[in-house]
Amino acid sequence: MAIFNKVILVGRLTRDPETRTFGNGGKVSKIGFVVNNSRKNAQTGQWEDDPMFIDIDVFNRGEFGKLADLVGDRCRKGSQILIEGKLVLDQWDDKTTGQKRTKHKIVAEVIQLLDPKPQGQGGDYQGGNSGGGEYDDGGGNEAPRQNFAPSKQVSRPPAPRPGPGFSPPPAEEPQGDGEIPF
Repeated sequence: MAIFNKVILVGRLTRDPETRTFGNGGKVSKIGFVVNNSRKNAQTGQWEDDPMFIDIDVFNRGEFGKLADLVGDRCRKGSQILIEGKLVLDQWDDKTTGQKRTKHKIVAEVIQLLDPKPQGQGGDYQGGNSGGGEYDDGGGNEAPRQNFAPSKQVSRPPAPRPGPGFSPPPAEEPQGDGEIPF
């Protein structure tokens, strides 16, 4: 049986990130996140938002992993971001009742900022024309990924022209009633 645990969501932060530093120098930023699912109300026929609230943990990992720093520096309540991560089950004992408690949350592996970068803000977390960028957790041995638009057009050499006596094949006429089969 194959196992695949990947979550990709676009939404907004419900609160400012809470960043903590560990004794070994690692960091975690905890964020609240909301994703809206739209559904049509059967009685009124109107579309309604059905929000889903999710807790997300963002860690600094590896030599290049600075996701927790990025979230702490650039994200605020209301920021729109794309999260790629994995779903985990958080388990603990309730201190007041002693019962076992569980909650699903996401551990972020890649974050893409979708809001434009504020004017005059310094820092090296820049990507794309809108100021957004894509960053991974540095778990591998590669530098953080960023979405950069190419700075100039790349020109291609012209396609070779066919020699004498070449004639292109006739265009095929669509068959059937013009519907696309699915």
